Amino acid sequence: MNILIVGSGGREHAIALSVSKSPRAEKIYCAPGNAGISAVAECVPIGAMEFEKLVSFAKEKAIDLVIVGMDDPLVGGLVDELEAEGIRTFGPRKNAAILEGSKAFSKDLMKKYGIPTAAYETFDDAEKALEYLKTADFPIVLKADGLALGKGVLICNTLKEAQDGVKTIMEDKKFGDAGNRMVIEEFMTGREVSVLSFVDGKTIKIMSSAQDHKRAGDGDTGLNTGGMGTFSPSPFYTKEIDEYCREHIYQATVDAMAKEGRPFKGVIFFGLMLTEKGPKVLEYNARFGDPEAQVVLPRMKNDILEVMEACIEGKLDEVDLAFEDNAAVCVILASEGYPLHYEKGFAVSGLERFEKEQGSRDAEEGYYCFHAGTKFDENGTLVTNGGRVLGVTAKGPDLKQARENAYKATEWVQFENKYMRHDIGNTIIDL
Repeated sequence: MNILIVGSGGREHAIALSVSKSPRAEKIYCAPGNAGISAVAECVPIGAMEFEKLVSFAKEKAIDLVIVGMDDPLVGGLVDELEAEGIRTFGPRKNAAILEGSKAFSKDLMKKYGIPTAAYETFDDAEKALEYLKTADFPIVLKADGLALGKGVLICNTLKEAQDGVKTIMEDKKFGDAGNRMVIEEFMTGREVSVLSFVDGKTIKIMSSAQDHKRAGDGDTGLNTGGMGTFSPSPFYTKEIDEYCREHIYQATVDAMAKEGRPFKGVIFFGLMLTEKGPKVLEYNARFGDPEAQVVLPRMKNDILEVMEACIEGKLDEVDLAFEDNAAVCVILASEGYPLHYEKGFAVSGLERFEKEQGSRDAEEGYYCFHAGTKFDENGTLVTNGGRVLGVTAKGPDLKQARENAYKATEWVQFENKYMRHDIGNTIIDL
């Protein structure tokens, strides 16, 4: 099979590595890809939102399967454009990707079908939002309705903070058009868990649980980011919670989308809050999470291409999804100053150790280095090219050993202005 992966981050590198393990993958392309992805795929200089060029490329190279990794092209309708030209594509169509593309839509869907989530109100007028806040309980959560690179969520402890938040989202448009509409939501407390799933329109198969760390600084301080590290599985995602979610959240969401005439095929990411009153949905994503994919996919036993084709063909019920009985931890190596201002173009060294380790995927303790913000400069030197640069992932027999391995592996990598959190999983794994 000739495969085209659309995207350029750590998620797409994790997907590309999984695809490369399939005996059915003959040639892999990635648009636009990055320096790390180029080790397992041919990177082509086409942006993820250049739909016409992507369709033309897929035709020219006789692509058998396109895998869309990023949210923007999914919400923008890339799957529809490819399928209209007879090109098999893994990912939800535009009318289903709205599950992530509009928080107002997803909240309304959950309310209509009784899927547990936080109480909320939706606003497209800043003045009305400010008026509502005068009667609200704090803390409270403000969410830009559209896509905002995982950063369009503000937790406000006081009325003043919330008023400033409305200005930031709806008036200053810090998150662009994503802030034309806003959801104001009840603040929930509990443990957060991320659960990825494969969906074929009617059947849903759950992957291993994970937990992300969004804040930039140790101790969950600083600004929200796209994710500073993650681990899998979550010790708080028990058998009882899994059974509840399968009945009241997972299948209910798939059925709701089908009833709305928006059958979902692809990956649904469930962001859950384990509250005192039971699990509730924080958010949906319409694709693999990043960095969650970097700890979940290395533990998956299945041929990823077989699973994706089953989703496209509506045969997911025939797949026995299986994961290794171990754990994985990912630590993001970022550029100092991320997510605000940071410098790029610094040489990266020390990755040879990962290339040696990656030869044995079935080893209990594997090491991976997923590239997010890297490129080769004009001299062929690997340099930093983003805020999140690399995702260093290690497996182990349990979370404690996986974390120890991951932090050991971060020492192998060097670049100027290297920054990371030093407490990924600490408060959970040491319990």
